[in-house]
Amino acid sequence: MYKGGKIIAALVVFVALLSIPFFYNMGKSNTGPVINLNTPAIQKLAVKECVEPVEWMRANHMKLLSQWREEAVRNGKTVYTNSQGKSFENNLQTCVNCHFDPASKESEQFCVSCHTHTAVNPNCWTCHIWQKDTTK
Repeated sequence: MYKGGKIIAALVVFVALLSIPFFYNMGKSNTGPVINLNTPAIQKLAVKECVEPVEWMRANHMKLLSQWREEAVRNGKTVYTNSQGKSFENNLQTCVNCHFDPASKESEQFCVSCHTHTAVNPNCWTCHIWQKDTTK
């Protein structure tokens, strides 16, 4: 192989350059956004529980919202009954009623801060308008 040593050396340098970001971040924890779950609406609740259990909501909220949209828009079903038998309205406003904090900036809101951190762009706000802070 003619110039095989140079080709191998170039490949080693190339792989080393591509792996720098991985080695740079190795061992560092990726801390998520600080989320304020102590909104005025949540403070007023006697029993602080979400539509479904917290761990389930963290893992499946996007599936639940998609299911709500499909049921409401396509099937006309506007009420969701959770695993404990409690009923909720199939509406994004159900979430915003508790998780919106008028004292926070829009970028610090419950949904926005997590979706920005994870680089997810949900299409909820193409139809639903985020509540604007009226205290300013």
